[in-house]
Amino acid sequence: MSEALLNLGPLASGGAAVITGGASGIGLAAARRFAELGLPVVIADLAGERLSEAEASLRAGGGRVIAVPTDVARPEDLERLRDRALSEYGRVAVLMLNAGIGLNPGSAWRDLAGWRTLMDVNLWGVIHGVHAFVPAMLEAGGPAYVISTGSKQGITTPPGNAAYNVSKAGLKAYTEALAHELRNTDGCEISAHLLIPGFTFTGITGMREKPPAAWTPEQVVDFMLESLGRGDFYILCPDNDVARPTDERRMQWAIGDIIENRPALSRWHPDWKAAFEAFVARRD
Repeated sequence: MSEALLNLGPLASGGAAVITGGASGIGLAAARRFAELGLPVVIADLAGERLSEAEASLRAGGGRVIAVPTDVARPEDLERLRDRALSEYGRVAVLMLNAGIGLNPGSAWRDLAGWRTLMDVNLWGVIHGVHAFVPAMLEAGGPAYVISTGSKQGITTPPGNAAYNVSKAGLKAYTEALAHELRNTDGCEISAHLLIPGFTFTGITGMREKPPAAWTPEQVVDFMLESLGRGDFYILCPDNDVARPTDERRMQWAIGDIIENRPALSRWHPDWKAAFEAFVARRD
């Protein structure tokens, strides 16, 4: 185990890891990793065969696990999930609010129902989880993590899926506010963190085979654990195509739209194409 992983205090605090969206992708990879590290695991996902198979695979690997059918768009489901986790394991050491969907309503002014569905899961699902779990985690005391799964699209907001971008931008702002409030709460040992995956091969991509550029969910989880060990809030993952310096330049350019009074999303504006490419190529 690396020196960074040795600093993961909440993982030795005797509580469980609760993971929404835990039946596949990053959530299932996290569940396996936490189980390997000795934590009991509670996976939450929509009811169905996929959740049952995930539970069975974790049990087959020797993990202590329960699976709880959960629709994160329903606050009462998160409250039921909390009650089950606490009754089984006493306290929660890791709350990973990972459930998300990649629905694309396709326009800023069409398919209002699609917008609402996406927000209910990607943004409200996290808010429901925090409201259900964090008061109980504070009351229990001890160190713990709250991890929200965000997206680079919530930072650079590329054109193509405005609803998804808005949901993840809102999640970023919410998790930042949560981190600030927790660190300013007397006696609180809970820290909040924003996981920002790169291109990752999961069900949300809709691809049958892993592209060479993509990371596996397991790579994302291992990077997340290393970052938690360092105390990082922003867990900005690279992938096999995009290294961190490129992500940093893209994000710097995005905030520069405001500072330099450029057109919105100037990175994709034909008049700014050459300037953006030159900016990203620089390493000063």
